[in-house]
Amino acid sequence: MTGPTRIAACHVAPVFLSAKETTAKAIELIGEAAGNNANLIVFPESYIPAFPIWSALRPPSENHELFKRMVAESVYVDGDEIGAIRAAAKQLGVLVSMGFSEKARYSSATLWNSNVLVGADGEILVHHRKLVPTFYEKLTWAPGDGHGLKVADTPFGRVGVLICGENTNPLARYALAAQGEQIHISSWPPIWPTRMPREALSATGGEAAASNGTGDGKGAAALSSVARGANYDNVAANRTRAAAHCFEAKCFGVLCASRLDAAAVEGASAGSGTPDAVKRGLQHASRGATMFLDTTGALLPGFTVVDGAAKAHERRDMLKEDEVGILYVDVDLDDCVEGKQYHDIAGGYQRLDVFELKVDRTRREPVSFR
Repeated sequence: MTGPTRIAACHVAPVFLSAKETTAKAIELIGEAAGNNANLIVFPESYIPAFPIWSALRPPSENHELFKRMVAESVYVDGDEIGAIRAAAKQLGVLVSMGFSEKARYSSATLWNSNVLVGADGEILVHHRKLVPTFYEKLTWAPGDGHGLKVADTPFGRVGVLICGENTNPLARYALAAQGEQIHISSWPPIWPTRMPREALSATGGEAAASNGTGDGKGAAALSSVARGANYDNVAANRTRAAAHCFEAKCFGVLCASRLDAAAVEGASAGSGTPDAVKRGLQHASRGATMFLDTTGALLPGFTVVDGAAKAHERRDMLKEDEVGILYVDVDLDDCVEGKQYHDIAGGYQRLDVFELKVDRTRREPVSFR
């Protein structure tokens, strides 16, 4: 390919726990991005059918019905939904990176947090299962394997993908850097709370204190300011990890986060013993952002395409919070070269006589029959 690669990152919400409708929405977005000359179109973590945000704020004993729905709406990698994504990529001649919750053929309830990179010919170039589900994700997903630690050599660049917390794993990141990665995709959920935000707790506690005469009405605001610093800052944490990789690997970074919409808040709180508290917890949790980074790890401003015949470009640093849309950027792969004069961590700046990394790409099965 000559000229820049245009990347499109979709900052959008799924149709909550509906694989069919979310797939249809994704295909519309792929068509829109391709119509705006995108070569690589990226979707968030577990976009089909949704990210299991309920596990962050509800006890496991309340979540059996939501887990059943998650299983029912998760998809097979060789099923109709991924097949439709592959057909759209082939028809439009684009690369598509899609996050999805994957079913196992050999189990009624085993799921993986997975991602496929689909080539412009409709073939699956990389099928990756998240190596280790993070924290409460273990209540939904099983551990993956090393099969998907691959960089795809495409006409639009050498592309690799890691899912969310995997971008904290230096060995996984090095495995991709050692394959000459030029574009690194990191996919993220809409929120990732590590505790019930105190805004949510203080709303209940403050009302109770006021009603029984034990509160002065000042505690909620004070707790809220503490909670904002104490809970997980998705934008800062995600950007830190992605920037570290871009700086070390001298590659471009694509951070693609999902959106939290009202349907997800309602769906994830329904059936809880404390639905109002769960709703507030979801609404006050730190949101993720969609952005691009350059080969030094610095923010790389993108643009949105404004509706209209002229299709004007509006410069944007990122899409975040309740913003909806597709963020685009044009990258020149030659920009991956200069920095490797200084630190080529898998080449001239590596001591292969001192360090050795072995990666097992075997796709694991539960039993081997002879």
